[in-house]
Amino acid sequence: MTDAGDAPGALRRLAGLVARRARRVAQALRTGDELPPELRHAIWNSKQMGALLARQFYQAGMAGPGIPAPEDPVLARLGGRLCRQEDIEAPWLHHWCARLGMAPIYHRKVWEECFVAQALWEAGMLAPRRRGLGFAVGRELLPAFIAAQGAEVLATDLRQEDRRARVWQETGQHARQHDHLFYPHLLGREDFDARVVFRAVDMARIPEDLSQGGFDFLWSVCSLEHLGTLRAGQDFILRAMACLRPGGVAVHTTEFNLAEDGPTQAQGLTVLYQRRHIEELGVRLAAAGHTLLTVDFTAGDGVLDRFVDIPPFALPDGTPPVPDTPHLRLGQQEHVATSIGLIIRAGE
Repeated sequence: MTDAGDAPGALRRLAGLVARRARRVAQALRTGDELPPELRHAIWNSKQMGALLARQFYQAGMAGPGIPAPEDPVLARLGGRLCRQEDIEAPWLHHWCARLGMAPIYHRKVWEECFVAQALWEAGMLAPRRRGLGFAVGRELLPAFIAAQGAEVLATDLRQEDRRARVWQETGQHARQHDHLFYPHLLGREDFDARVVFRAVDMARIPEDLSQGGFDFLWSVCSLEHLGTLRAGQDFILRAMACLRPGGVAVHTTEFNLAEDGPTQAQGLTVLYQRRHIEELGVRLAAAGHTLLTVDFTAGDGVLDRFVDIPPFALPDGTPPVPDTPHLRLGQQEHVATSIGLIIRAGE
């Protein structure tokens, strides 16, 4: 196994291999061509090997279904950070998975919802008399979960008629009404109806009545990268700060390109931020009087931090092609990406 000290070099070599395979897979998916046998076998072998590694960690009690979880939240003193294997194995994440009704598997989407929950808890926002605003919530668990803690929630998503919502509708990830956010394992119907309001909102055009500083906190999970350009996502984060009271907290997750330099996906359906774009965002936030909490850009040196999943990520029914395939890193065209979480304090 590669020594941890050679992690950057190993990641670059792995990224090159994954990029070549991911490009060929992406091209075949776009054109409808059948993948050549050697590539199908390579993808299958890669996913099987990743799944085998994940199952070994599950059997060792590091993560996975049924793992004991702390009854109370665990202070982690989160700042901004990349999704990493060590987080999936951390007690703080296990606690939120148990509370949300999720298994702590090696998947960045699990990490994203737990990151938001942990950041809001550490900021004292998961409590009665708090008021929160969720952008592009889709079918997330978070609106119902946050309401179960006593907070009031305004959950938003694109209008059903908006053509941009079509791709999320096709994959069952779009919310168009209040009922789509109700999860009875998280709270009762009466409390849900009393504390959660749904409203159709385009996050690229935040309505004026929401921009009056009336919320204690806000969040978005892996949505701002779909606004068309890197700058548009940054602009959304800046504009959304007007929704917060002084000292309020914004928590966002988005897509992150692990290559610190070189090209990235700068426009299109999904853009990929790099370190320089996050640092630029921090400068813009500071100029507006806000504070981006320190971001830890460490990619992690766990075995599964070096495993890169490549398409296809799901079968037509939404299930993974190989169960338990790790999905902390993924190939997107010629890039290797993961998720990053950001925490921002509104200026006083």
